[in-house]
Amino acid sequence: MFRSWRVACAVSALTAALFAAGTPAPASAQDAGAFKPKAAGDINIRLRGIGVIPTERGDIKTAGGTDTTLDTRLGNAYVPEVDVSYFLTENLALELIAATTKHDVDASNGLDLGSVWLLPPTLTLQYHFLPKERFSPYVGAGVNYTLFYNEKKGALRSISYEDGFGIALQAGIDYAISGPWSLNVDVKKLWLNTDVKANLGGTALKADVDINPWIFGVGLGYRF
Repeated sequence: MFRSWRVACAVSALTAALFAAGTPAPASAQDAGAFKPKAAGDINIRLRGIGVIPTERGDIKTAGGTDTTLDTRLGNAYVPEVDVSYFLTENLALELIAATTKHDVDASNGLDLGSVWLLPPTLTLQYHFLPKERFSPYVGAGVNYTLFYNEKKGALRSISYEDGFGIALQAGIDYAISGPWSLNVDVKKLWLNTDVKANLGGTALKADVDINPWIFGVGLGYRF
């Protein structure tokens, strides 16, 4: 599934490049395909489909610190996402994303640790290259705060996750289609950590888990 997202991103970027490299069209067709360049004061709203791919690492230990030799594992998630950007200048923009994902959790021996929902609102400051061009790449960095909720305990008696702050980096490309509409391909890397406490058959367990997901997105934007 991870490969399919990489292929989708590559196909989207290749398609945009082919459009940009196309031969000149008649004047009437060019007018019909005119696009709105990025400018200070613009607000851009996108709807994207995203894949959240955790690269988690976390040893499961007893409450006293003894290593059980087991690790935690979080499943991938694929959901819709909404984000809003405000352009401070034609190059600088603030982006806020909102999406929530459900992840199945288990131990490295296959023990069912239930599932958990994540809500990680993320704010990034972006720099947009070539804001007047149809093909406009960007990079960004920022922070996020991840909320864990609706935990399911699976084979455990109980389980809890600690909310916390993280760091985000991103890179992406906007391809202007026509007027205020654009296609978007976006990749983010988040550094997220949570302290997990659980109880298995009366034994207290804990894990310091680095989730650190990759987020791959493809979507459509409208700027006004």
